[in-house]
Amino acid sequence: MKYKIIQLLTLSIIIFIISIFFIGLNKSSIYDTKNLEGQVLKDIKLDHFSENRLILDKDFKKNNFTLINFWASWCGPCLLEHPFLLKLNAEKNLKIFGVNFKDKKNNALSFLDKNGNPYDELAKDEFGKYSVSFGIYGIPESILINKNLVILKKFIGPLSNNDYNYIVNVLKTNEN
Repeated sequence: MKYKIIQLLTLSIIIFIISIFFIGLNKSSIYDTKNLEGQVLKDIKLDHFSENRLILDKDFKKNNFTLINFWASWCGPCLLEHPFLLKLNAEKNLKIFGVNFKDKKNNALSFLDKNGNPYDELAKDEFGKYSVSFGIYGIPESILINKNLVILKKFIGPLSNNDYNYIVNVLKTNEN
């Protein structure tokens, strides 16, 4: 009797482990954040880069459109997209909000001094913990939102000429 209980328990554990294995195989291993488009950003709390204050949801609602750009001075692709950010800064219907990601303040300031500062507002995420709430898993990444904090588009990787044209088109079709 004792032997049968041990056999049954062992068999149950093996079936449980195999079931977990097959469930894991059927899940997608691709981390895709494209489904964020159309969703509303909530509970935004970021540390301002140079001031002792938090940047909150209300700060983004002041703008018709905001491009939130996650970047770092040590990021090679961030340098590639920088000219597009500088061009976008001239758009009157758009505010560019930079989030400096896992970077040293002096390095970030040197980067902006050397290459130009396209940001209307700048926050810091020294440890990368706030960026996760935006669905960020690498840099550079950018998120285009409207004044209602709805995510219109998420750009993974450096902004390209096509991305630049897309953003300008969104701004032009929504001019007041």
